[in-house]
Amino acid sequence: MKRILLPIYTLFFFSVGFAQEISGGKLKKAETNYEQFSYDRAIGRYEDLQSSSIEAKRNLAMSYWKSNNLEKADSVFAIIVKMNEHNAQDEYNYGQILKEEEKYDKANIWLEKFATAHPNELRSVEFQSKRSTLGDLRKNNPQFAVKNLEINSKHQDFGAAIYKDQIVFASSREKDKPIIRRWNWNQLPFLDIYTADRTNTNELENVSLLNKQINKKFHEGPVAFNFDGTKMIFTRNNYSEKASDKKIRLKLFSVEKDSSSGEWINLKSLPFNSPEHSVGQPSISKDGKWLYFASDMPGGIGGVDLYKAEIKADGTYGPAINLGDAINTEGDEMFPFIHNSNELFVYASNGKFGLGGLDVFVTQINKDGTFGKTINPGAPINSNRDDFSFILNEDQTEGYFASNRAGGKGSDDIYSFTMNAPFVFGKTMKGIFVDKEGNVINEFSFKVIGPDGSVVLEGITSDDLPFNMSILDNTEYDVKATKEGYFDVVAKFDDSISEENEIEVEFLAVKDPGISLYTLIKDKSTENPIEGAQIFLTDNLNGEIVKFETKESGDFLYPLTEKRLGDKGDYAITINKSGYLSKSGTFKMSFDKEGQYNVSQYLDLAMEPIEVGGDLSKIIDINPIYFDLGKYAIRPDAAIELDKIVKVMNENPEMVIELGSHTDSRGSESSNASLSAKRAKASAAYIAERITNPERIYGKGYGESKPNTVDATADGGDAEQVLTEDFINAFKGKNKSLFDKYHQYNRRTEFIIIKM
Repeated sequence: MKRILLPIYTLFFFSVGFAQEISGGKLKKAETNYEQFSYDRAIGRYEDLQSSSIEAKRNLAMSYWKSNNLEKADSVFAIIVKMNEHNAQDEYNYGQILKEEEKYDKANIWLEKFATAHPNELRSVEFQSKRSTLGDLRKNNPQFAVKNLEINSKHQDFGAAIYKDQIVFASSREKDKPIIRRWNWNQLPFLDIYTADRTNTNELENVSLLNKQINKKFHEGPVAFNFDGTKMIFTRNNYSEKASDKKIRLKLFSVEKDSSSGEWINLKSLPFNSPEHSVGQPSISKDGKWLYFASDMPGGIGGVDLYKAEIKADGTYGPAINLGDAINTEGDEMFPFIHNSNELFVYASNGKFGLGGLDVFVTQINKDGTFGKTINPGAPINSNRDDFSFILNEDQTEGYFASNRAGGKGSDDIYSFTMNAPFVFGKTMKGIFVDKEGNVINEFSFKVIGPDGSVVLEGITSDDLPFNMSILDNTEYDVKATKEGYFDVVAKFDDSISEENEIEVEFLAVKDPGISLYTLIKDKSTENPIEGAQIFLTDNLNGEIVKFETKESGDFLYPLTEKRLGDKGDYAITINKSGYLSKSGTFKMSFDKEGQYNVSQYLDLAMEPIEVGGDLSKIIDINPIYFDLGKYAIRPDAAIELDKIVKVMNENPEMVIELGSHTDSRGSESSNASLSAKRAKASAAYIAERITNPERIYGKGYGESKPNTVDATADGGDAEQVLTEDFINAFKGKNKSLFDKYHQYNRRTEFIIIKM
């Protein structure tokens, strides 16, 4: 259908429709041919030029597209979209061409780019919200049976309208005339209006021209009739007036049926005609009060929009009223049809999500005259090419439409169809998000997910864009919605919510009270904050583990997005940092107020630095390791203490330890050395079996050779008193308890850090 429309087969004629070339360079001639819709000539000139300019390539690609050469249009647009100066509309056009070639996966890539660049465009919203329905649209809908008509010509046949027992349609079929005028766009004859009789199988026969009073030398058609057939409104070239840009556009005219002669009389131009824009493709409501039509008049939403105008009792017309963004998009909406029930509005669109080219859409008309749900009937009514001029009988059992799909007889063919069931729109559900006081909360990002897991609707709520959709019978939907400062909304709904056809569902929006956990990780010695400490926080109630790393400030804040006031918390925390002993602990709390909860109030999380040469047993506070008299076997109580070393070494896989065993001076020096060596090796072996890289620990016995150093000022000694045998023996007679205590201090196991 692009061969006729864009917008509404606007024409540019010189001397009976043949374009005159303007002198000048080849590029100027190519541009002139393109502007005059002489696409075959434009293609030849642009191909000869082989220009590298994006504008020349764009005109060539568009000429291919409008001439129905999709393969070449594809190849040129593939170059254009890789050029730095290409625009988002190039991406959209390329995506549309790919759809017409049924290259849907590739088309989605470019349409996604366009939608990302223009997220608020109606076409983008349509694409993002409906793209998951493509598979269903491609399946043949068993509701319809479609048949190509025998009367179709090798040219254009479309725009069927019911007139009593006949069908009236537009066609460019060749007539028996000495001179056949052809349109320079596609080199086909101009359109005329024809009538045909209907058979009981919906075929058409006895095709004839309507009459010479209506059919003139350029385009006429399509047409519309009032219910009793006494008035006809039809489309015709406006060749009696010149526009400022010299283009010849389309007008709507009305005629009345003379009851005595049967002739069409009283030709009148409708008041919204203008040489500066086109109007056409009429449809009249059953009560005769409203005229619907397509136009590219200024102030519309897209290239071609649909309008309505009141037909007053005295035969005059009210102003043209744009049907709004429930119907119109930034693309083209055409071929309106108002059903006799006044409950269905049918039209064709390339701006709404479809299979490619123009698709037929059916929109519900609510009792108050507003538009409700829109249905894309899918295949076989729609195809990857242009499908349009859909009409339907009063009881929704049969009708006609036109298409230029593959397998037809000509450029555009008329198809008949039968329906085994009427259109069903289901219930309309409006979702709103409210707080506990009932106030509406907007700017929720939401997704509605169908039973098959596909997203059937998504968007962001606002006063202008509510959460509004149609729902099927016996079908359950999931809703997921998010908004900063609020808890995520997760809910389900189905049609059982209400018996009404229009349902309002409130989803409770609970404000996040800002409950979070906070702590500051410090060095125990310096009290400076520690950067780069790894924190593992485990929620003991659900097993969820989260990981953090402290910044330069040494602190972290973890929002508890699922917690509400009155909830309880139970957590385990582990903190690791190279050069420090790991810290761990558990804590519980009740969340009875908003805001931050400081973990440091429940646990001491200051980290102990580990220095080479230090004794690990003093850092982690290990109890003395005891052996039976004269023995070196590891006792159970000693194993408990050694396991503390195992834990630290596994948490610090680079740590190397020398385990030193020391005795007191009682007994012979040689026996003490031997016993301490055995104890050191036994203790080291116990640890080595339980750590990674067991060579990181080794045992060494020192016997009595390295007495301990303690603060003995309370007992008359020095602040750093070496517990020599002479110092200890001084207490042998006068203070037996000190004598034994100092010997005990010398009997020790040390874990000296050799490497970190």
